[in-house]
Amino acid sequence: MQNNVRAHVTISGRVQGVFYRMETLRAAERIGVCGWVRNRRDGTVEAVFEGDKQQVDAIIDWCWNGPDLSRVDDIKLRWEDYTGEFNRFDVTY
Repeated sequence: MQNNVRAHVTISGRVQGVFYRMETLRAAERIGVCGWVRNRRDGTVEAVFEGDKQQVDAIIDWCWNGPDLSRVDDIKLRWEDYTGEFNRFDVTY
């Protein structure tokens, strides 16, 4: 039985200009979560992940490391109600 969840995260640190969004897309596809990721004007990266709790936990763990050139200082995490609105993971602008 799947325990579907939704996580809304804001990642801060050196996370823009280091392929963070593209690598998040690849990790999300590999792990099997849906949602989106985007850069914010304040220099952070924002993402929404939906899927099985274990998979969402795995992508959040990945976000703490990110791609090689990144440096993650903090992740603000907010759990939200699962909607099932996504059928894939996208980079949005």
